[in-house]
Amino acid sequence: MLNPESIAQFSATLRGRVVQAGDADYDESRKVYNAMIDRTPRLIVQCRDVADVIHSVNFARDHALLLAVRGGAHNGGGLGTCDDGLVIDLAGLKGIRVDPQARTVRVEGGCTWGDVDHATHAFGMATPCGIISTTGVGGLTLGGGIGHLSRKCGLTIDNLLEADVVLADGSLVTANAESHPDLYWALRGGGGNFGVVTSFVFRLHPVSMVVAGPTFWDLDKSAEVLRWYRDFITSAPEDLNGFFAFTSVPPVPPFPEALHGRPVCGVIWCYTGPLEQADAVFKPVAEFNSPLLHGVQPMPFPALNGAFDGLYPPGHQWYWRADFVNELSDAAIAEHACWGAQMPTGQSTMHLYPIDGAAHRAKSSDTPFAYRHANWAEVVVGVSPDPQDAPKITAWTKNYFDALHPYSAGGAYVNMMMDEGDERIRAAYRDNYPRLAQIKRRYDPENLFRVNQNIHPAEEAVAEATH
Repeated sequence: MLNPESIAQFSATLRGRVVQAGDADYDESRKVYNAMIDRTPRLIVQCRDVADVIHSVNFARDHALLLAVRGGAHNGGGLGTCDDGLVIDLAGLKGIRVDPQARTVRVEGGCTWGDVDHATHAFGMATPCGIISTTGVGGLTLGGGIGHLSRKCGLTIDNLLEADVVLADGSLVTANAESHPDLYWALRGGGGNFGVVTSFVFRLHPVSMVVAGPTFWDLDKSAEVLRWYRDFITSAPEDLNGFFAFTSVPPVPPFPEALHGRPVCGVIWCYTGPLEQADAVFKPVAEFNSPLLHGVQPMPFPALNGAFDGLYPPGHQWYWRADFVNELSDAAIAEHACWGAQMPTGQSTMHLYPIDGAAHRAKSSDTPFAYRHANWAEVVVGVSPDPQDAPKITAWTKNYFDALHPYSAGGAYVNMMMDEGDERIRAAYRDNYPRLAQIKRRYDPENLFRVNQNIHPAEEAVAEATH
């Protein structure tokens, strides 16, 4: 039974600290990025090393505690925390080691992408990540990893070479192409279903300085811009990435004061090719339909990856809906133009992330990420610092999603989903779901790791003759 004595004995086995209700820092410790999520765990274990993670997994299992794992705490649905259970907080596992000769980086599970960018940029390299540097490495990686480098270098999972994983039985294994290859396959998009990843090894690419920034157009030109964008980006060189956004101009320098707070449509660019060719690459962008602002310039890659951090700090209200998209039809674009013009707050947005180019080279069965044929990952996000805005940002997000879902590929990127039920999870993994369920049965048959976009263990074992 869970009682003060058992908790004290557990705490004595740890290098880190157990935080529980009544502790002065309990409320601060239980916070996650999305302030719409307000959960009250029984215990929060601030792990210092892998041994702490092992002890925590064993304690949760042996005491039948609901178990959640938190890295950067960015998950929109709040799946890094739980009520009345145990939270493994990995924030204390911050080690990073770059191997410049092998062009790899080993990253511990509590790191953010800002930590990784800082370490790898010193060597003139980067690995594919997201678009906000405060995002946790673990959550983004395990769901797939879409960001500025997707067209050039593939998804984050396409660059994951190895992972150390604490399993449900408390054992530590290394998963790669030779060791536990089934687990290695599952980790590359299957989420946190299979264990606690305490470290990752990623392939690095020679990405240092980029030419990047936004191009903004009047909001009433959004249908024209989207029609141009769908053709331009899918035929652009893979050195050029650009995601479309409905947004409002941030009311801060270096944006012109006359544009502050103005709702716009735009594309946020990242060009990784030769700097001397950037002007030619961006010439058709700057000349299209008289943009309000064409703000691309050379910058270090970490500066681009952290550019949105100040606009989206922890503690705001967030509500997400997402889908994969094969084609942007004129009918879909008309719906985008309608709903994009109704953004309820200055931080609410819709993004279309291109996932063609290098991300298309893998087959849908090569990893759990099942939408390799899709051209975009679409996400609608209602955001506000004011809790009173929660109903209106939620309603706008749901209505926008409902209007566009008929034009989608059918499923969504798991990192951009709320708690939406089994049917949506199965739609996200499509034909890969049965294999994931078999691997789940092998590594976590009792579903200890279920505070996630949960894959249920297969009811019966099936011989994996082809895998």
